[in-house]
Amino acid sequence: MNYYEGLYILDSGRFARDPDGTVRQITDAITDAGGEVLVSRMWEERRLAYPIKKQRKGTYWLIYFKLEGTRLDEVRARFQHVDTILRYMHVRIDPRIIDMLVEHARGGLLTPRAVAEGGEDADNSEDDVEAVVDADAEN
Repeated sequence: MNYYEGLYILDSGRFARDPDGTVRQITDAITDAGGEVLVSRMWEERRLAYPIKKQRKGTYWLIYFKLEGTRLDEVRARFQHVDTILRYMHVRIDPRIIDMLVEHARGGLLTPRAVAEGGEDADNSEDDVEAVVDADAEN
């Protein structure tokens, strides 16, 4: 089993209308392929640098999961048919640092519905993620 970080840019309008359903499309694709979602949370919502599928605003969703490497293509193929995902990226994570990354991601965990309704911790700073990367670089 490999550990992965998945970053998804979601259609903000569709996410606001059905946050749970939008995120469930991602998590279901991972679990249906035999994977396990370790943590799933909103990173931030922001204006995009350029329009993607005619959208100017995106909701960034971060997921850490474990999955057999041979099954990742199955997950990617399924994402090609999901209109709410504008873009996505998967990065394989070294197993030695996955616990630290998951713990950090759980620090401001909210449900998709709470995020869509403007939960207090909905705005997550990019500085928080950079701090984790910097701390790992020092070790």
